[in-house]
Amino acid sequence: MGEIQKLTIDGKGYVLLSEDDYQDLVDISEARAAKARIGAGEETWPEDVVKALIAGEDPVRVFRKHRGMSIKELAEKSGLSQPYLSEIETGKKEGSLDALRSIASALDVDLDDVA
Repeated sequence: MGEIQKLTIDGKGYVLLSEDDYQDLVDISEARAAKARIGAGEETWPEDVVKALIAGEDPVRVFRKHRGMSIKELAEKSGLSQPYLSEIETGKKEGSLDALRSIASALDVDLDDVA
């Protein structure tokens, strides 16, 4: 950390620091918050999953593969037909809200992750 100045204005104490030092503190705070969420059981995604999603790959397929499931296994677990799941994964169909809920539940992800 660089130089830190302490100020008193109207009886209140303040600290003046550089923008870089301030950003370092914000980064540390955010890292601690993320670490706490992970420690509390929040799932994180590996780099290959994140990159696939950023690249625009179908999230159902990405999470299905991440979970090590075949399309047949996902169909059985979600109660949907294999052809319907295939159409969702290839973008031929959007999938109904109920179908996406079933898929999310079967993949143990949030609905927002697959919708």
